[in-house]
Amino acid sequence: MTESAGPLLDQYGRAATDLRVSLTDRCNLRCQYCMPAEGLEWLPGDETLTDDEVVRLVRIGVELLGVRQVRLTGGEPLLRRGLVGLVAQLAALRPRPQIAMTTNALGLARSARALADAGLDRVNVSLDSVRSETFVKITRRDRLADVIAGLEAAAVAGLTPVKVNAVLLRGANETEAPELLAWCIDRGYQLRIIEQMPLDAQHGWSREQMVTAEETLARLEAEFDLVPTGRPRGSAPAEEFLVDGGPATVGVIASVTRPFCGDCDRVRLTADGQVRNCLFAREESDLRESLRAGADDQEIAARWRIAMWGKRPGHGIDDPSFLQPSRPMSAIGG
Repeated sequence: MTESAGPLLDQYGRAATDLRVSLTDRCNLRCQYCMPAEGLEWLPGDETLTDDEVVRLVRIGVELLGVRQVRLTGGEPLLRRGLVGLVAQLAALRPRPQIAMTTNALGLARSARALADAGLDRVNVSLDSVRSETFVKITRRDRLADVIAGLEAAAVAGLTPVKVNAVLLRGANETEAPELLAWCIDRGYQLRIIEQMPLDAQHGWSREQMVTAEETLARLEAEFDLVPTGRPRGSAPAEEFLVDGGPATVGVIASVTRPFCGDCDRVRLTADGQVRNCLFAREESDLRESLRAGADDQEIAARWRIAMWGKRPGHGIDDPSFLQPSRPMSAIGG
């Protein structure tokens, strides 16, 4: 597997066409399931990819490796200086990739229009509760009004469909799924409820405490009529259901209890230029070093393809030998 052109294949026949690019490991929230209240030690600035390095790696992915979708993540990508210009450079690539962003929406009210004009196609906003007290409990910040304003600005700017990602935590918001869904439907947002994954910096995750997709669906079905949409899921992580006959839908992402690894089409690039072939991988391949050592596009593409070839068949959370990644989600990129 040393050819430098062609799709990013692994040995199980999966092709990675969806590239997740972390622009920073920094965040302005302190969500319980991600990091401790005091935060984390951030990457030094000289270890983070520059704009030119990000664009070059994405260009190699698009031109040589079959990448068709790019999702900007973090940490919180809105904290990246020059984000609008970076989006514009990515939108100028040919073939043009679809460009999305996962964000906590703090500051999105100020930047949504400029990002849309630069070429951003849509956003996913992390929002675990629409109750102010619960939001503060989970995020350790009193910023719910800013998130709501960011969502509204995204919709006005045409960054649609606007999707809301929610994680339910036992003892915090596990009963709020119906309330979240009604709130999103009223505003035209698409809700996605995600099982909590073992990606917290504190390594405090336990399967016994996790709110399962089955529990979530039971709570939703107590208040709504849910019917599978019938659309092929393909590589999409969410199982989608029509709500009360539609057209509104809700998605449930059962990453732990109903894994979809067999159809995975994702590859991740960390803010410091490491390729991760799986969210739960414990190995990384350093593309930043190759970039800064003067490697040409073909050499970088070849290294990237080798990294993908070693992808495992599944995340292995149920395996007794499973070890949580040493990096938390904020450092890996969602």
